[in-house]
Amino acid sequence: LPGARPDIRARLDAEAAEHGWPFLHARLAELDPPTAQRLHATDAQRIQRALEIIEITGQPLSALQQAGQKPKAHPDIRIISLEPSERSVLHARIAQRFQIMLDNGFIDEVKRLHARPDLHAELPAMRTVGYRQVWQMLDGERSPDTLFEAGVAATRQLAKRQLTWLRSLPVDMRLDCLREGLVDDVMDFLRLAGHHG
Repeated sequence: LPGARPDIRARLDAEAAEHGWPFLHARLAELDPPTAQRLHATDAQRIQRALEIIEITGQPLSALQQAGQKPKAHPDIRIISLEPSERSVLHARIAQRFQIMLDNGFIDEVKRLHARPDLHAELPAMRTVGYRQVWQMLDGERSPDTLFEAGVAATRQLAKRQLTWLRSLPVDMRLDCLREGLVDDVMDFLRLAGHHG
């Protein structure tokens, strides 16, 4: 399935704010009846995602899911978790990534969204990490001097939650994503698993 598109989500949020989620659920029922049938008319997150997928792919979610469920001869699935062993390296990479986003015009991108009358700070797409902090700055709730640290801190918190979730999964192998020779280790594991699976 395609990744999220903040612009589409923001527009759908704005429509829902004006007309309500049952209105968008009715639209989904026309475009993808099987998906709409299994969703409650106020299930905002799933309705939004289903409509977003239709806009991106031109196909209903139910058709994409059905295509993905075609039986395979003998699927052999292995779950490998790549986790950083050194928090300091993870934090440095988070800071570097946020700086690159700022250097590449992230503030201007959020300014364009901020200027749109159909968008506001409470929409889920505008509350995502990074967007929220820049939006707060544009609203005068945050000083430009604190933007970088706030964005990095929010991203660190998100990374911590993601790692907690990842560590709760039943995996076949956990590897340090910072180690040398990572690809070779993964390939060796998969070759060995293939002989025993």
